[in-house]
Amino acid sequence: MKYIVCQEPTNFEIKEKEVPVKNHGEALLKIHRVGICGTDLHAYAGNQAFFKYPRILGHELAAEILDIDRNDQGLKTGDMVIVMPYVSCGSCIACKRGKTNCCANIQVLGVHADGGMQEVISVRTDLLLPANDLSYNEMAIVEPLAIGAHALRRSNIQPGDYIVVIGCGPIGIGLMKLAQITGANVIALDVNKDRLHYVQDQIGVQYAFNVLEDPVSKISRLTNTDMATAVFDATGSKKALESGIDYMAHGGEFILVGLSKEELCYSHPKIHAKETTLKCSRNATLEDFQFVIRHIKEFPTKSFVTHQVHFTDMISHFDSWLIPKTGVIKAMVNFD
Repeated sequence: MKYIVCQEPTNFEIKEKEVPVKNHGEALLKIHRVGICGTDLHAYAGNQAFFKYPRILGHELAAEILDIDRNDQGLKTGDMVIVMPYVSCGSCIACKRGKTNCCANIQVLGVHADGGMQEVISVRTDLLLPANDLSYNEMAIVEPLAIGAHALRRSNIQPGDYIVVIGCGPIGIGLMKLAQITGANVIALDVNKDRLHYVQDQIGVQYAFNVLEDPVSKISRLTNTDMATAVFDATGSKKALESGIDYMAHGGEFILVGLSKEELCYSHPKIHAKETTLKCSRNATLEDFQFVIRHIKEFPTKSFVTHQVHFTDMISHFDSWLIPKTGVIKAMVNFD
């Protein structure tokens, strides 16, 4: 079978190997779609945290069961499944408290362990979610939307609250839509005018501001000087991660969804005055995946997936997905 491996930064190679052997407690899966996310782009560029080369990328997966043993979920050969790519140990303190998303020994497919950019893969059965009623593209975007769902669940927002989401990339866009579903008033911030137009036109975000055009004053006027009860960074940009407090209300929360490899610096008086709650949000849990699956039909998948290429053509297209002017939001690799 064929697979694509990132040998080193900026270097993909397509290779062949034997079909994997299914171990006890695993299912053999045929991959139909792999979504490309910021983690993949950063890994290719050489600036992804928690990453070693060579690595087979791919953790946003739509798959079909080729072979599976009897299991508690009732899954069978031929079923379509979504893969939760977070392989947790089940025995560390985080796992014992239900926080499998930040397991002390976590192995994320496509990051710490080889992922789904291959024709067939063997995965633990407990990481599979049935998805026979979803399209391949819907299946493949459940994982990035679950990232946003988890961030929302980490917050204490209430219906009618104003929240700020910094970054109109795939994670930010998903977070915005799910926040609307929970009843929040969403304020989107970005530097890319096309992305700001997209979240207004396709997601229905009412307030979208250019971060370079004094967003603090605009958010202040909009909220009658209260500012946002919760701010979410979905960029991973050091500047954005350090400035999010400026948009936050007194007594509010700042949730860091994006990941930077750099050290962050905050003015203690500024964060102390607001009694800031600073939280990180990592990966997602089963509950988050289930929430997204329940609401996936409310999400504009067709406009969200802007670029789609066949598996054998991925290498020649990947560089273009790093360039904002190509208009890429979500690129998808097709194995069919």
